[in-house]
Amino acid sequence: MSFAKKGTTGIRRCALTLQLLILTLLACPSGAGSAPPKNLTVEEAYPDLARGILKLARLSDLGKDDILKTRDMVIKESSLNEVFSKMEPALQAQLAKYKFFLLEDYATKSILLQEAEKAGFKKDEPDEQVISKFLGQKASQVTVSEAELKQFYAQNKDAVGGLPYDQVKDTLEAYLVDEKRRMAVGTYILDLGRQISIQVDAKWVEKQNLLAKDNPVDRARSSGKPTMVEFGATGCVPCDMMQPILENLRKKYWGKLNIVFVHVGEEQILGARYGISSIPVQAFFDRSGKEVFRHTGFFAQAEVEKILSEMGVR
Repeated sequence: MSFAKKGTTGIRRCALTLQLLILTLLACPSGAGSAPPKNLTVEEAYPDLARGILKLARLSDLGKDDILKTRDMVIKESSLNEVFSKMEPALQAQLAKYKFFLLEDYATKSILLQEAEKAGFKKDEPDEQVISKFLGQKASQVTVSEAELKQFYAQNKDAVGGLPYDQVKDTLEAYLVDEKRRMAVGTYILDLGRQISIQVDAKWVEKQNLLAKDNPVDRARSSGKPTMVEFGATGCVPCDMMQPILENLRKKYWGKLNIVFVHVGEEQILGARYGISSIPVQAFFDRSGKEVFRHTGFFAQAEVEKILSEMGVR
């Protein structure tokens, strides 16, 4: 979450360029065997690779060009490469290592369109508009309680410049409602993945898993040391407030703790893989690479160190 520098002009979000970056579950450690596993789900074989609808997809041998199959749909590698070729060069540079992410996004969009049409949404409207209306209906009943608002305000008072609760209440409520809607949509998409029988090509997924782990976060997680990752950007108030804290922690826990900063404006796909929709986010991983805690917003050093102490970092 980032608040603008003046008054209560609201929450700025990291602009993630792919559509449907609404897959929100936390990441877990993964590993790959010497041969591609079969008859397992993607989640069982590579626990942090899929973020949503493909978590329960079954690893199978699909043939020369097919990389995903359902009862109603086939996605070929050549088709995915065609989608990739039409993207901006800067995004292509990031997605070259994350084509599984592109496949999941493409499959999610296709399946959501099918579900929207079954629910009676108009086929003659643009795809994005149909999906937006359909998902909006799925998350339309979300509310935020006064207690939740006050708790969130207490945790992020510094990020709003210490302004009184009544002055920022509406802004915070809009933010939290949006977050809950995003979570509701993510849950619905996961449920779709359970209901629909999806197969993905085992060899292709194994290759994509190896490529996807070539990034600062996964390298730190596999180092055998605890890791704290700050997902943020330059120019947002709470992100900038976190930088001196990160530097202090690097000095204090040198050799004991990995501290990684990910600029989500420059690493959009990596941020999306970890479910980052608002900044800053602090994610904590234990020595085995398992995520044990996540926080959104400014996080005071004393609070960070409480989490580190619970992780055994002293």
